[in-house]
Amino acid sequence: MIKKEIGIGFILGLLFNSIGFAICVFIFSTMSSQNLTFTETIKTSIQNDTLGSIIALGAIPNLVLFFLTIKKNNIYRARGVLLATIIAAVCIAISKFS
Repeated sequence: MIKKEIGIGFILGLLFNSIGFAICVFIFSTMSSQNLTFTETIKTSIQNDTLGSIIALGAIPNLVLFFLTIKKNNIYRARGVLLATIIAAVCIAISKFS
């Protein structure tokens, strides 16, 4: 039961992080004066070394999800969301130092 709740929280955390990342890339691609596509925006962010910043902005929905799960007293789901956020932080560190 506990592992299932942590797994659900982890999957929700990854989903919210992915959605947040996609929204950030979409916003940056529409704000670009070059009218870049989704993949071109990601390639440009890799070249400019700003991919970690976009991943970090994409993790903001995890913050909302984390506090919602705490408020609903789903502590183990909150642990899963926190685990997904830590995975995002590791991805940010890898993108910054590679």
